[in-house]
Amino acid sequence: MTDDFFDAQVAASYDADHGGTDPALIAQTVDVLADLAEGGAALEFAIGTGRIALPLAARGVKVCGNELSAAMLAEMRNKPGGADIPVVLGDMTHVRTPGAFSLVFLVFNTLDNLTTQDAQVACFENAAAHLEQGGRFLVETQLPPLQRLPFGETRLPFAHDPDHWGVDEFDVTTQSYHSHHLWMKGDKPEHLSVPFRYAWPAEMDLMARIAGLKLEHRWADWHRAPLTNTSLSHISVWRKP
Repeated sequence: MTDDFFDAQVAASYDADHGGTDPALIAQTVDVLADLAEGGAALEFAIGTGRIALPLAARGVKVCGNELSAAMLAEMRNKPGGADIPVVLGDMTHVRTPGAFSLVFLVFNTLDNLTTQDAQVACFENAAAHLEQGGRFLVETQLPPLQRLPFGETRLPFAHDPDHWGVDEFDVTTQSYHSHHLWMKGDKPEHLSVPFRYAWPAEMDLMARIAGLKLEHRWADWHRAPLTNTSLSHISVWRKP
């Protein structure tokens, strides 16, 4: 994983163009995270612009983070309260943050930014190493949308707004995919293509087992709805015995 795809230009527009700014969804996300932390400290892997960490800290949860991109971290530092959250700059597969935590969390499909299975396993192991006994690791990510792909097709459009077009391009033999974005900024088009790797929930359960964690919850959304065959994403929680 590199920070090449999260430079200053992407960081400046990340919340609006990628992360989402729906206050109700952010509040619901924070409610769940605060409940799972159970009064303990929380560590966000890939804290980014602080979209979730800052309102979680405002709820009274002690929050720390790690972040690979200096540009994303700079965006968080410019927000109210952003300078108060301790953050270690580095890759979430191995960078260590001092302390033990009751909750480690990784949201908004960010696990897919780790483009090999080995890197994703290392992320689970690193999360487990930060957890106190009984602590939890939460991952929010999409379910691979392969049911929507006709047999043999490799491209799936996901955005067609007046100023933004997006297409995912899949390789089902490697579980890798690229998200291709095209934005119109006035009369100037801007293109971004980012590599990812998807993993199935059962595969993540095996990663968790390797790291010494056991599945506790799996939901379809932040309202804790049950996961079904038509769910588009999942929120999974594993606990350290």
